[in-house]
This record gives sequence, structure tokens and C-alpha cells, in this order.
Amino acid sequence: MLDSHRYGTRQGVVCGKARMMSATCGLRLPKRILYLAIPFTVAASLFSSIAHAQKKPDFESWLQAVRVEAAKRGIKQSIIDSALKDVKPIKRVLRRDRNQSEFKLTLKRYLNRVVTTENVKRGKNMAKRHSNILRAVTKKYGVAPRVILAIWGIETRFGLVKANVPLIPSVATLAYDRRRSKYFRAQLFAVLRMLDKGYIDQDSLFGSWAGAMGQPQFMPSSYLAYAQDFDGDGRRDIWKSVPDVLASIANYLAKHGWRSDMTWGREVALPVGYAENLGTPTRRVTRGCRARTSALKNLAAWQSEGVRRISGADLPTRNLSAVLVLPDGTEGRAFLTYKNYAAIMSYNCAHLYGITVGVLSDRIGKR
Repeated sequence: MLDSHRYGTRQGVVCGKARMMSATCGLRLPKRILYLAIPFTVAASLFSSIAHAQKKPDFESWLQAVRVEAAKRGIKQSIIDSALKDVKPIKRVLRRDRNQSEFKLTLKRYLNRVVTTENVKRGKNMAKRHSNILRAVTKKYGVAPRVILAIWGIETRFGLVKANVPLIPSVATLAYDRRRSKYFRAQLFAVLRMLDKGYIDQDSLFGSWAGAMGQPQFMPSSYLAYAQDFDGDGRRDIWKSVPDVLASIANYLAKHGWRSDMTWGREVALPVGYAENLGTPTRRVTRGCRARTSALKNLAAWQSEGVRRISGADLPTRNLSAVLVLPDGTEGRAFLTYKNYAAIMSYNCAHLYGITVGVLSDRIGKR
């Protein structure tokens, strides 16, 4: 397989030791809902710190240090006191973080789960319902509506799936735990900053057990960096405001290199034996992402090597560079992907996710 990630816990969301910079962070997919079941190999890790993390005196001492640091960071004392009052570790968050079954999904099975007739129809309906908003978002950020809708649909089924775990206790639990304490400690301060700036009310702070928030499932740090107030009400509401949700997804992709003059990629047909002779992929899809692809080549070079559109027709004659992605290895389907694919992968660093976003977006956009 071209990508074989090992996840500590979520979707894309990719919160292992290697990198935790994606929008969603990769921790929320497993078991959050079957529809979003993470399609990759997951290895559970057991650490002796579980018992340690559940000792109230130790946690209280740690939390007091968080309070002190938050004040030094300029967060108002009233926010610190209110947000961290009575916060305690959530045992079920640690259980979810550790008790992951090991399983593997093929691209075919994942596409069958996600790119369903129902979801495509819902995506098309959303495109019509929010056409004015999408036009305005596309004009500002340059991201195609169908791609925005595909990510929205995969993350929370167009807002139908609502996470209900109290955000501060869950993030504090993972920050106190030793496995990824540095990352989640930063997320905890990001949540406090959100409250301090008045971006969200404390009563509305719910997310996945791993801290992913709202309809686009942003981690707190991604919220601060990329969430948008597109409806002009003074708040970046990715929980309830559809304009803010769509603009935030588009802004994330735009800030990660999305180009309005190209698509994400396409499925291609390879010559017999071609994939087997490629060797081990070594090129990173994007910075900080462990997923690998083939070398970058111009479309003319791929054409000269016998690669064709899935229909058998020639590749486009545009002067574009692309990489080859084989989500299921040399025996599976093949895709040539462009720079925009890397922007999608920055949202969730997993080839099954990236290809599924592309395929779903094509289906939603098809007339």
C-alpha cells in the first residue's frame, strides 16, 4: 500500500507522534460513528499512565500549573476560573484513546460506505440550498463548491452528526495523559483563547472525544488559525452557522495551497505490470504528512509511459505535474493527483480520505 499509517486513535485525524497539524487531527474517526469509521490500520497502545492520569491530586496539581500558564499567556482570570472549574479527567476518553481494534478498510469498502446514493443526493441538495453562500465563498477563497461540500459531508454528514463530549474536560484529559501531552496541552490553551476572545460560549463547547469541533471537525488550534466569520455576526460559529462552516473549510484549503485553476486529480488506467515496477513510494504528499506517493512528473511524462484516463483516452495536454497514488497497493485502483490533492491531504493525512473526498466531490458536481 502507498500509505500505511499507524494511528494512536482518530480520523485523519493523525494525532500520532509524527504530526498533529491537520484540521481535524485524525483522532475522532474511530467509533465516533460507523459512517466515519476510520479506514486505516489502527494499533492500540497501552500505557501504565492510565492509572496515574486518574489520580485526582496529581491531576489537580497539573491543572493548577495550566491555570498559571494560561494567565501568563494573557487569558483573563475570569475565563480561566470559569472554564477550568471542576474539570476532571474523563475515563472514557482514555479508554477510547487506547482501546482501538486493529482493522483495515480497502478503498472500495470505504467508498461504498461514504459515496452512497443518499450522500450524493444530499450533497447536490445542499449545493442548491446554499448556492448563494457557496458562490460567495468560492469567489473569496477560490475553492470549488463540490469539494467544500464533500469534506462537509464526510466529516459530519452535512452537519447532521453532532458530537456531544464536553470539550474542555476531554482535551484536558488527553493533555494530562503522557502520550501526546504537548499537543493536547496546546489545544487546551487554544480552547481558552477561543473563550477569551469571545468566539464561542462555554455552554456550546462540545466536540468529539479527541477534541475535534463543529461541523468541519476542526481542532482548537485549527479553529484559531482558519475558522471564518462569513455571516458577519462577529463570531466564528462552526457549530451552527452554515456560512461560517463552508467558509472555514474553504479557507483551510486555500491556506494550504488550493488552486482554483485545477481539479484534485483523476482515476487512471495503467499499463500491465506498470505499478509493480514503480518501487516503494518515497515522496511525501505534503509537509508533515507521512503518506507517500510516486515521484512528481509532468502529465506528458505519464502519457509517454502509457498512463491513460480510465476511459482509455489520452491524458489532458495541460502543462501540469501529478503524482500517482495507489490507495490499495499495486493491485488496486490508480489515481493521478495534482497539487490540490495535497491541500485535501493537509485536512486529513490519509490516502483513503483524500481520494474519497475527490470521488465524492466529482459525484456531487456531476450534472
